[in-house]
Amino acid sequence: MKGLKFDFNNMFGSNVGKEHGVEETELNALSYSVKEAHEHLVSVLADSRNRVSLGLEWTRLPFQDKKEIKIIQKLGDEIAKKYENVISLGIGGSYLGLKAAQDALCSPYYNEFAGARNGRPRIYFEGNNLDPHTLSVLLKNLNPKKTFVIVISKSGETTETRTAFIAVENWLKKSAGRNYGRQIFAITDPQSGSLRKIVDERQKKDKLSFRNLPLIKGVGGRFSEFNMGLLHLAIIGVDIQKVLNGAADMHKRCSSPDLFKNPAYMYAALHTILYRMKGKDIAIVMPFSETLKSTADWYIQMLAESLGKKYARKIIKARDGREEWINDTGRVVNVGRTPIPARGTNDLHSIQQNNIEGMNNKAVTFIRVEKFNSEIKVPAGGESGILAGKRFSEMITLAQEATEWALVRESRPSCTIIMPEASAYNWGALLFFFEMATAFEGELLGVNAFDQPGVEGYKNYMYYKLGKSGLSEKVADEIKNNPLLKDPKFIL
Repeated sequence: MKGLKFDFNNMFGSNVGKEHGVEETELNALSYSVKEAHEHLVSVLADSRNRVSLGLEWTRLPFQDKKEIKIIQKLGDEIAKKYENVISLGIGGSYLGLKAAQDALCSPYYNEFAGARNGRPRIYFEGNNLDPHTLSVLLKNLNPKKTFVIVISKSGETTETRTAFIAVENWLKKSAGRNYGRQIFAITDPQSGSLRKIVDERQKKDKLSFRNLPLIKGVGGRFSEFNMGLLHLAIIGVDIQKVLNGAADMHKRCSSPDLFKNPAYMYAALHTILYRMKGKDIAIVMPFSETLKSTADWYIQMLAESLGKKYARKIIKARDGREEWINDTGRVVNVGRTPIPARGTNDLHSIQQNNIEGMNNKAVTFIRVEKFNSEIKVPAGGESGILAGKRFSEMITLAQEATEWALVRESRPSCTIIMPEASAYNWGALLFFFEMATAFEGELLGVNAFDQPGVEGYKNYMYYKLGKSGLSEKVADEIKNNPLLKDPKFIL
């Protein structure tokens, strides 16, 4: 079997009842919106100026220059041969995308066993949290002379990553020697930002210090795994081109205007109907594969940050075809499904109870793997009973089928993404599928799927409290004039 499949039988009323499932008449009624959304996306994607300014350049990432990819692959191999450890600093997509790739495409227990790594370095993810304990323990137990550091940040200002980088750079400086900068690699904006400034200053003194790759203009963090994640893929020994080939083939499948030929469009359309018309505002993402749990976490960020929006999108078109998307503050919509990650079979003994008997406000997306990279068989005899001779892969597939059945019996909609195997090609296809589905769902909801103004609130509060310069007077006044109110009687 070649390529991903999308099974959406259990999204329809014929399986889960008219009240909780999609009717074909409802899908047909959405056809004009689908046509309009498709035509708008096609128009925007055809203009490189719009792709860059609006944040859709990620759609071109599967088609990067193969010579450049080979250079990154070679660089990753060189780093892997020289160092025992790599610390990767980043947050959001700069962490979740890498973690998803490593868990999906490397052997389980990659860091724990040398045989699982095939001679590759251990990878440690930091800079995604301000918990002091994890980084402190890590630095106390690693040899700085045998550790390579990658810092991923567009601006260099994100507090979590910047704080971790300052600590790690100081750690290297103290122990790795005068040329410690040769053990640091930056993936950042090619022209501006505080991290870019540091890179340029260090390279003036030593060209081998702070080597770097650019974050491509017009690619937002959560859509950037095929950009900022490439060096990481190379270091852990994944064939980058296979990942991009899978994404490129999915791009082709997701270019059709026909819902029944375009899995990403169909996924977005069905969930839009269930959300808008049937009250299914909770999105459960449940891979039946331990190694794809982090991929579900990656998609959770994609869905939440892209579609959870307060304002409708207003499109301003210029005569030359350029578009500007602004938040229409006169149209408060507060939309977006709430995503929740889970995994089978572990969470069948926890969240599944709520899925089956709690509020019927959920739609479940399963990810099923048809062929695993290794297998265990239950031995016959002894206490094996009905499990005798059964393969683990057979059992997990049966568990996923049983979960579908249980949901259908309680009129709960679900759909299944079927992966032939968790290969580099299929994983690249899966990510692009989710990216395009998210973009199209944003079009159907009428919001800007490529900004994240809601994330700025906590950042601005922290910057204000930390005394950062350059904060706008409006933002500073809002924080100053609206302090958190804490009444002691409400603290027990």
